[in-house]
Amino acid sequence: MESSKFYNKYISLYGHHFTKALCDFAIELMFGKDGKPINTISKQQIDAILSTQNVKLEYNKLYDYVYVANMCKADFLGEAVPNDDIHLCKYIKCVIDDPDGYEGQVFNRWLSDIKGMNIPVDWSSFV
Repeated sequence: MESSKFYNKYISLYGHHFTKALCDFAIELMFGKDGKPINTISKQQIDAILSTQNVKLEYNKLYDYVYVANMCKADFLGEAVPNDDIHLCKYIKCVIDDPDGYEGQVFNRWLSDIKGMNIPVDWSSFV
């Protein structure tokens, strides 16, 4: 019951979106195809890549796009998504600005994934 209190507090503060701390936590759980933790892409690196490729995100909130970029790197880059900056940017834009998506889609997908994998989240450390 205590955990749901902190989860509700998190949602009241940030909505269904990633803060830097929660994004960092989520990215730490990511592994590449080789089973090893990924070399993460920082917010500053992603901002620079998006700027260089002239890709503007319309519907991003907080650190959602940073989570998406790293998820792409862990799961799709070099496989379904060609391993270059423009395709990474296109993937981020497609996910964040999905025209039939909904507010909090990225965050809610992650919640579903961690629940399915039985990964506990100490919400008190994120509020």
